[in-house]
Amino acid sequence: MKIIRKIEQMQEYIRKHRRAGKTIGLVPTMGALHEGHLSLIRRAARENDLVVVSIFVNPIQFGPNEDFKKYPRPFAKDVKLAVKAGADIIFNPGAGEMYPPGYQTYVEPGELTAGLCGAFRPAHFRGVVTVVIKLFNSVLADRAYFGQKDYQQAQVIKQMVKDLNLQMQIVVCPIIREKDGLAMSSRNQYLSPEERRSATCLHEALRVAKAMVSSGIKDAGKIKREIRNIIQSNLLAKVDYIEIVDAGSLEPVKQIKGQAAIALAVFIGKTRLIDNMVWG
Repeated sequence: MKIIRKIEQMQEYIRKHRRAGKTIGLVPTMGALHEGHLSLIRRAARENDLVVVSIFVNPIQFGPNEDFKKYPRPFAKDVKLAVKAGADIIFNPGAGEMYPPGYQTYVEPGELTAGLCGAFRPAHFRGVVTVVIKLFNSVLADRAYFGQKDYQQAQVIKQMVKDLNLQMQIVVCPIIREKDGLAMSSRNQYLSPEERRSATCLHEALRVAKAMVSSGIKDAGKIKREIRNIIQSNLLAKVDYIEIVDAGSLEPVKQIKGQAAIALAVFIGKTRLIDNMVWG
């Protein structure tokens, strides 16, 4: 296992392995690794000769009142977990390496960021796509692995790869959940024991929504009202948004036809959690 902190060193190391005919898989993370991240690393290890896990808490994707300063950074623990799951290289650049003095170029995402989290976190995806393309250019991977929990993010990155003609495959992997259904997230550790119990309302709402669609109910408004009722019956929960959108365009739909995504963002106490279910 090797830890690399400089972009130029990372690029040269990867070029050497590419010249040897090896395939490269990248798992971009902000650290605080959990089983969701580890499932991505294990899949990357199965599908590539060399696996790079980036650990970088990206300052430009956090809003002014968000949790950048308190975001967990257990680096030594993360390295051990990543290596055990199959990582060969940890890419851990500092903020000054990624955004040196005088840095001024950013990537502007398109219409896919108009709704869902993009509507509530205006600068978030600008920061996400900028750091992701910098990671792609630093690691020069064949494949990059993302989780479905951040569904809008995955769609935005796939669109960016297509629009900018990047020679890279984006692999989106299933949501990994706790035994009680809560989607695994680095932010779950912010929850108090009472909040942690309350947080299961997101999965419960999606489970009910899935049952409604399976029974033939396709009216998006009716499904959203039922989801809202379930979540708002929990006193610690505050809905940020509930949306049902086309799975590809992320445009809101009135009737579920073909592929659709039911996406939620909910505050449990002060912690904002997201979850989703893709139908069809």
